[in-house]
Amino acid sequence: MDLKINNKNALVCGSTQGIGRATAMALAAEGVNVTLVARNRDKLKAVLEELPKHRNHSYIVADFSKPRELQEQIIKFIEKNHGFHIVINNTGGPRSGNILTASLEEFDNAFTMHLKCNHVLAQATIPFMKTEGFGRIVNIISTSVKEPIPGLGVSNTVRGAVGNWSKTLATEVGPFGITVNNVLPGFTETVRLTEIINIKANASKTSIEEMTEIMKNYAPAKRFAKPEETANVITFLASEAASYVNGINVPVDGGRTKSL
Repeated sequence: MDLKINNKNALVCGSTQGIGRATAMALAAEGVNVTLVARNRDKLKAVLEELPKHRNHSYIVADFSKPRELQEQIIKFIEKNHGFHIVINNTGGPRSGNILTASLEEFDNAFTMHLKCNHVLAQATIPFMKTEGFGRIVNIISTSVKEPIPGLGVSNTVRGAVGNWSKTLATEVGPFGITVNNVLPGFTETVRLTEIINIKANASKTSIEEMTEIMKNYAPAKRFAKPEETANVITFLASEAASYVNGINVPVDGGRTKSL
C-alpha cells in the first residue's frame, strides 16, 4: 500500500527510545522528513544518525515539563525551517501508584506533560496543516483510556483527559483535512514496561520472570508487543490512506482490552 506521505514533515515526540523511536524510524522509511523531540541531546543525535541520510531530518531538544518553552521552540523551528504535516504526541508515563496516595504535584506534573504539551503543540502546528489541507495528529496514550489499569492511578486519570481532549479537537479540525486519533499501546517491550514489571513483582513478592509470564498471559497473543508493531499502526494513521479515520482510540494490545 502506498501511504502517500513521501516528503511530508513529521514531529515525533519522545523519539529517543521505545515506541517514539520506532515511529520515527517507520515514518522515515516511508520517505517522511522527521524532526525528533526529546530532552537528551546526545540520544537525539544518536537516533538522528540512524535515520536515512537522503532526507531532511532534524531534532529539537525540549523539556515537556515546560510547555510554554516547548511551544516557543516549536514555533521558532517552524519559522526558520518548515511546518509539520504530522505530529506524534508521546512522552513518558506518570509514576506508578494507587490514586488515593497520589500527591497533587503528581497530578499537576502529569497534566502538564501529557495534556498541556499536546495542546501547545497542536496550537503551534495546526495553522500550517490548515494551509496544506492535510494534517495528522496521533496521540500515544494507553489502554487505560478504555479500562483503568490497577496501580496506575494518576496515569489512568490523565490519559482519560487526553482522550477527551483529542476527541474534541478531532471534531473541530476535521473540516480542514486534519485528523486526530489515539493509539493505545498494551504491554510493549519498553523501559516503561520493565519498570511496571519490577513494581508488580515486588508488590506481589514474585520473581520478575514469573511476573513477566503472568503479564504476557493477560493478552490472547500471549506475548508483549514489539515497539515496531505499534509504530506501524501509528504510521498508517499518519498517512493519506487513513484520511477518513478520525477521532478514534486504537488499542494495539494483542487483544488484552476486554471492552469494545
